[in-house]
Amino acid sequence: MESSTLRFSGSSYGGLQSSSQPFLSSSPQWKQLLLLPTPRLSPYQLRCRSAPPSSSPLPGHALASSSSSASPPPPDHLSHLDRRHLLLASTLGFAGLPLLDPAALAAPVTPPDLRQCSTPIDPGNGAASVDCCLPVATASTYTLPANLPLRVRRPAHLVSSEYKAKYIKAYKLLRELPDDDPRQYTQQVKLHCALCDAAYDENGTSIEYQVHNSWLFFPWHRWYLYFHERILGSLINDDTFRLPFWNWDDAAGNTLPPLYINSQSSLYDSNRNPAHQPPTVVDLNYNFTESTLSAAAQQKANNTLMYRQMVTNSKTPSLFFGETLRQGDAASPGAGTIENVPHGTVHVWTGNPSNPNDEDMGALYSASRDPIFYAHHSNIDRLWEVWKGLGGRRKDITDSDWLNTTFDFFDEKSQLVRVKIGDALDTTKLGYKYEEVTNPWLTATPSRRSRATATTSFGPAGVPATAMAGLSEKIKKGLQEFKQRKSKKLDGVVSALVNRSKKVKAADFEEEILVLKGVEIASDENVKFDVYINLSDTEGKEGCDISEYAGSFFNVPHLGMKMGDAKRVRKSNFKLGIGDVLNELGIEDDDSFSVTIVPRSTNKVGISIQDVLLEYE
Repeated sequence: MESSTLRFSGSSYGGLQSSSQPFLSSSPQWKQLLLLPTPRLSPYQLRCRSAPPSSSPLPGHALASSSSSASPPPPDHLSHLDRRHLLLASTLGFAGLPLLDPAALAAPVTPPDLRQCSTPIDPGNGAASVDCCLPVATASTYTLPANLPLRVRRPAHLVSSEYKAKYIKAYKLLRELPDDDPRQYTQQVKLHCALCDAAYDENGTSIEYQVHNSWLFFPWHRWYLYFHERILGSLINDDTFRLPFWNWDDAAGNTLPPLYINSQSSLYDSNRNPAHQPPTVVDLNYNFTESTLSAAAQQKANNTLMYRQMVTNSKTPSLFFGETLRQGDAASPGAGTIENVPHGTVHVWTGNPSNPNDEDMGALYSASRDPIFYAHHSNIDRLWEVWKGLGGRRKDITDSDWLNTTFDFFDEKSQLVRVKIGDALDTTKLGYKYEEVTNPWLTATPSRRSRATATTSFGPAGVPATAMAGLSEKIKKGLQEFKQRKSKKLDGVVSALVNRSKKVKAADFEEEILVLKGVEIASDENVKFDVYINLSDTEGKEGCDISEYAGSFFNVPHLGMKMGDAKRVRKSNFKLGIGDVLNELGIEDDDSFSVTIVPRSTNKVGISIQDVLLEYE
């Protein structure tokens, strides 16, 4: 069964639709269970495999007839594989299988047991080890304060002198709290470190608890900022205090805000890149080398990058938020577009490359040591709101496992409280909204390359226009599908042919998605590669300001993997919405196109990619 024959629609990551014959109890096909092709269920691709042997992991109680009353209920923490099979059995309605209670199959991620912490964490490369373990406490259900005043989060470069004074005072008081106070600044830093760098496992498993590289990224950081903001406000007795945001995607705020550069201020951090102080413009497509563009040209490039990431590359919830992560799933299944870039690039652009691991902002374990971290993530949070306002299918996820996922945080009263994602979707209920600012990237469509190096449109039969025949043949010459390559290593610029079994125009309801499946990297290294479609004559110098640019994969180092190689490897999927790219290039009706992957980082451990394929949503 082709991956293109099964489609999920809507923002729930559910709603299975099939363009092929459905499985019926009267058909012999029902006997063919859909076994998982990887350790986790891909939401958009299911493959039909042979019937399971008698030793099938499908639980016995799931195979019992619906009339049996002696079958035990599913345990609270089913293994990932068991739960996925139960979900498939229930969804597809195989003959002889009961329709199970959806609540019994629910698998929202739950907070880790704070008593089970691995310490110390070794960042590597000669950096001092760190203890990221959190105070042990029992969480109570959090209730949002009644009549929480609604206030505006403003751009950091526009805040008033009065606000600056309160902000600086709040951080000063935060740093002066006793070391064992869970509100203290170091404890705030530990929280991000612990849940990003393998200090904890998921309850009852050996699976790393991780809030990055999945659909948990946006909501976890929203709650993190909320409680950080509440703590700061309580220290200065101002319930109306709100964090600022670093407006790096607009020309007015595209440098490090002056608010953070006074070395005598509590907002200062010495571990920033000295070459990136004002007036240097942020490079949102940072490739670990210094940009040679003028300030105006850099801002133009930033605009086209943001257009690609926010407008054309995030048209569905799955592309924006990232891969699903349910209890028992392997960590880091795949980041959404914004988490990759510009979130990751701004982190590393800000950190100091002279430090062992680009500390502070350049590594997850140390990033929140820098107060600019919270302003950076405030802008990421703002972009979530902007994205929803763009319309179309850009809506919050409605999957109950996402909505009911819970997190633990220490509040302004030093109490451990438990919150869930579903309570954080409306920022006004959290007491804040964002100041309306210009988003210059909304219409910053990328330019086509010159005719001499332009991509070429192939006709329905794969035949190029006569005038461009030579260039067309050059693009496709010698290319084969990625799956046919002997080596899966990305040891240089790699180009491959993608054959389309189904054609979807950008204006259609569905979105065509380019999937780099099984991207394997060393998670403690900076990793970046760019992806282009129908790119000719590449020398690796192309940027993000051309229509051929489809998007970028980026890894902010995830350190302290308990010193084990197995924990060091991150394997995930990388997805790009390409419907608009194909439309811009005029190749939406072509039978095939080329994909070029350009590495931008130098890595000690090689990057490998299992496969390149298409999916439709």
